[in-house]
Amino acid sequence: MSGTVTMYSTTWCGYCRRLKGQLDREGIAFTEVNIEHDPDSAKFVESVNGGNQLVPTLLVSPKSGAEAVALSNPSLAQVKQALAG
Repeated sequence: MSGTVTMYSTTWCGYCRRLKGQLDREGIAFTEVNIEHDPDSAKFVESVNGGNQLVPTLLVSPKSGAEAVALSNPSLAQVKQALAG
């Protein structure tokens, strides 16, 4: 599946681990950024989640070239839909 996915996560997040496993099984490549080690990414996550550090937060750029969207704790189906653009 084309497009790009960046997952903002933490090491202790069970929802992050689950979604990473689902993306791997579906062959959807992603870049992972740990917000505990990157203050700028933590600020980005807060900016799209009303000031909260909600993980996983994904930034998805669709294969169509449409504008990237931020998804907070999305399902696999939501990620696929966003990639399809």
